[in-house]
Amino acid sequence: MSSSTPLPLPQLPPPFAEVLNFFLQSAKDAFGPDLLSVVLFGSAAEGKLRATSDLNLILVLVSFPQDKADRLRQALRVAQAAIQLHPMFLLKDEIPQAARSFAPKFADIRHRRAILFGDDPFASLTIPRDAEIRQLRQQLLNFILRLRAAYVGRSLREEQLSLLIAGALGPLRSYAAVLLDLEGRPAPSPSEALQSMGAELAIPGWSQLSARLAATQETHVSTPGEAPRLFFPLLDLACRMHSRAEALSAEVPRESL
Repeated sequence: MSSSTPLPLPQLPPPFAEVLNFFLQSAKDAFGPDLLSVVLFGSAAEGKLRATSDLNLILVLVSFPQDKADRLRQALRVAQAAIQLHPMFLLKDEIPQAARSFAPKFADIRHRRAILFGDDPFASLTIPRDAEIRQLRQQLLNFILRLRAAYVGRSLREEQLSLLIAGALGPLRSYAAVLLDLEGRPAPSPSEALQSMGAELAIPGWSQLSARLAATQETHVSTPGEAPRLFFPLLDLACRMHSRAEALSAEVPRESL
């Protein structure tokens, strides 16, 4: 995958920015020189954070000593409750293995990241193509299986099905972006990648469907009777994307898969 340039620091809504700054300062105070970098990634790094979005951080460390980690516990509890903060504590030496083990996630981080503190630890990161294809196939299949189980378990209450749909769109956009990138056709953003993928895979009524999916993600509510009509095309799209990812695996030696 080609290198990418970190996004400029995004403008976050004031409540998010205030709590994030509090957590960032708490992390600096807790870990001191063991804290090398803090990287914001995902929708927040694009400046597209929704009120219901998670806020994702990577803290790159030299080490993770208990006494220093303990100092950050209360600040993290506050940030998790206030802004749904989800941090990853990653040692610098673990970055290459993490990128290989979680290739699609780190491919997304390569494209959507903002450096809040320290140097950019991912500026020269190389993600092996075989690992990215293998992980994308696995993650899409796992995503599909979880969607099916969640539908059976939650769809008796339509409001729960709407929440399921809202939560599924973010990961599916990221998978679409990775898939197009692997096909040599990178999209400007995960949202645009999913739009392109739905159109290319000829999902019936995709233009109207994508608009309703986005509205459901924003509000976590769909009109009465609408959620099942949104869920099954979304599931179908995920299945077709998995088939596209499987086709990519034909170019990779079997021992790599």
